[in-house]
Amino acid sequence: MTQLTLITTLYALEPVLVCVTRLSPSKIIILTEDGVSKEKVQAENTIEATFGNVIEIEKKVTSLYDPITVAQDVSSLIEKEHSMNRKITINVSGGRKPQAFGALFGAYARSDMVKRIVYVTEEDHLLIDFPILSFNISSTKKQILELIQNGVNSVTLIAEELDISKGMTYNHVRELKAMGYIYEDNGFSITDSGKLAAI
Repeated sequence: MTQLTLITTLYALEPVLVCVTRLSPSKIIILTEDGVSKEKVQAENTIEATFGNVIEIEKKVTSLYDPITVAQDVSSLIEKEHSMNRKITINVSGGRKPQAFGALFGAYARSDMVKRIVYVTEEDHLLIDFPILSFNISSTKKQILELIQNGVNSVTLIAEELDISKGMTYNHVRELKAMGYIYEDNGFSITDSGKLAAI
């Protein structure tokens, strides 16, 4: 039987409890941060006390306010859990919005490895499935984003690095600009959206 890992943001206890009772995960990974509030510590402790004997519980320290860092951390967690043949569900119900968005973007970055993305409503505790979207870019475009992120910022240098024609490189760069992943200002620069798509 395939096991399920729930990767979850946490602010209030209720959304996580709803996910646990309705999804029956065998592992919970709680996204947390340095300097956790007293309320969040209590929620984490309650989850450990309630489920720790029957469900594996892990905490992952990540950023509270930087969605790119959270997305990178969540995509790494997804890869790790996927490599152990686990199904992965992401709960984006609680926590600060940048952390929840980062978890969502991390799921999009590894959309082929994620089974579900869920949100639990605050009022009536409905479990809503979000669509599993992706950044929908080719491996070549992703390599171009990585090169630009590492300071390579001319069509000629990108074409040489990837061993593709300048014409093909221009097409990829034009499409990346149209997608909002890069912009041109004395060479190319990557946007925050581009950093997310490059994960």
